[in-house]
Amino acid sequence: MALTAGIVGLPNVGKSTLFNAITQAGAEAANYPFATIDPNVGIVEVPDDRLQKLTELVNPKKTVPTAFEFTDIAGIVKGASKGEGLGNQFLSHIRQVDAICHVVRCFQDDNITHVSGQVDPIDDIETINLELILADLETVTKRFQRVEKMAKQKDKSAMAEYEVLKKLKESFEEETPARAIDFTKEEMEVIKSFHLLTIKPVLYVANVGEDEIQNPDENQNLQAVKEYAAKEGSDVITVCAKVESEIAELDGEEKEMFLEELGITESGLDQLIKASYHMLGLATYFTAGEKEVRAWTFKKGMKAPQAAGVIHSDFERGFIRAETVAYDDLVAAGSMTAAKEQGKVRSEGKEYIVQDGDVILFRFNV
Repeated sequence: MALTAGIVGLPNVGKSTLFNAITQAGAEAANYPFATIDPNVGIVEVPDDRLQKLTELVNPKKTVPTAFEFTDIAGIVKGASKGEGLGNQFLSHIRQVDAICHVVRCFQDDNITHVSGQVDPIDDIETINLELILADLETVTKRFQRVEKMAKQKDKSAMAEYEVLKKLKESFEEETPARAIDFTKEEMEVIKSFHLLTIKPVLYVANVGEDEIQNPDENQNLQAVKEYAAKEGSDVITVCAKVESEIAELDGEEKEMFLEELGITESGLDQLIKASYHMLGLATYFTAGEKEVRAWTFKKGMKAPQAAGVIHSDFERGFIRAETVAYDDLVAAGSMTAAKEQGKVRSEGKEYIVQDGDVILFRFNV
């Protein structure tokens, strides 16, 4: 699944430090090495404890995790929607991603100058959101003028599009992003062709100081970000980009010890990868055999043939059935043989909707 999340933020909020941590972590991943598709694209494996457990059960020759892609988006300043700074580059890059990870500065540091002179995370968020809204408003306004003429001629398709455009235009003029508007299924179909920036889901990444990572809830800036995100139905994760860059340089045991010393169970980077993965409606199924145990990314709601197509198009084209067992059932049984004896392995057909954690053997014939 070639889906990617774009990391955005104002200057000096920790965006580049966090992205560098992502690329370092990727470089250290033994099973899925960091791949440089482009200077600003990093691929990291998706943390999943289930993969290790399956490896212990099956004892394969190799284990392959699934991966996720992050793009470091060009910096932004006020006026980006009009081409100020790297505005055009920023907008072109953000159009290409499927979701947005918005890094927000919540830490105080006199040695790191804030672009606006003071730390105000809500002002930062609104600066970027407004630029995206203004860019979308321009897109919608141009289309609105064309469609309005056709709608007046009673063209049914144009009339339906006109109503959606009108709804969007009014919302953008009130500085409301598209993702905060309720749309019907039919309206969403119309909106797809607009390629709106503000329809993309957003995850706010609150970057706190080193001394706050153990008790982040005491940070008032973080609380303000959480309240803002809650109003628009977005999620927030808390990281310390500086600490993450240090963690990314450690191997497995050293990393665990360092996290233990900090009093946290999971690195912010792992949280970021998981949250971004789930924000896009992605899930994982597994294939498990003597040659390899492997995790595969699929879109939630996919039927078995389409999920099989994630491995290879031939699997989808010649799909016969999917021999499936739930991860928890397989682990409880202790082996695939025992799971079959207990009747936990099911034969599923073309209409089966694959579930997160399914362990599947696809039968196909081409």
